[in-house]
Amino acid sequence: MARPRTHDETLQRQLLETAAQILAAGGPPALNLRTLARAAGTSTSAVYSLFGGKSALLRAIYAEGFARLSRRLAAVEPSDDPAEDLVQLGLAYRASALQSPRLYPVMFGQSPAGLEPGEPGRGAGREALGLLAAAVTRGVRAGVFPAGSERRLTLAAWALAHGLVSLELNGLLPGGGSAEADYERILRDTVGGWQDRG
Repeated sequence: MARPRTHDETLQRQLLETAAQILAAGGPPALNLRTLARAAGTSTSAVYSLFGGKSALLRAIYAEGFARLSRRLAAVEPSDDPAEDLVQLGLAYRASALQSPRLYPVMFGQSPAGLEPGEPGRGAGREALGLLAAAVTRGVRAGVFPAGSERRLTLAAWALAHGLVSLELNGLLPGGGSAEADYERILRDTVGGWQDRG
């Protein structure tokens, strides 16, 4: 396969995807720039030109995964029904994970990019969490969710979506049903149970 002559955005995306695949399969020890360049059909100089080295590449993979998730969540338009908005955000979360199954494990691995809290790449994760928090806050203000439940329900929403998606991506869901239908039903049942009936 001929090596690309230009170090452009297409090659950058290809390197991110290939590096994420290598990381998902073998963890950080499996990823070195020579192996990555060979797998992507390019040169190590292209990796250095686009990312500056392995540490920057790892940060870029982490940030790209969360940027994709944030874009997908941000595409859910707020409505007059905050509970439905939260369900739709959960569905968007799953769609993002299934669209980027190689990036997803890297995003939630243990210090996947060696980032310390507060470093720039961590902001991408906080942005996605903020979109969930905003939907919960709208629900509390509208009287749909109990007063004072913002933090608890935001964390519960994230944990529910992440847990179900992780089980699905790892092939650990019990058989006999549709993963998509089960996921939506669990979201709806759970969010329905959070609503303030008082």
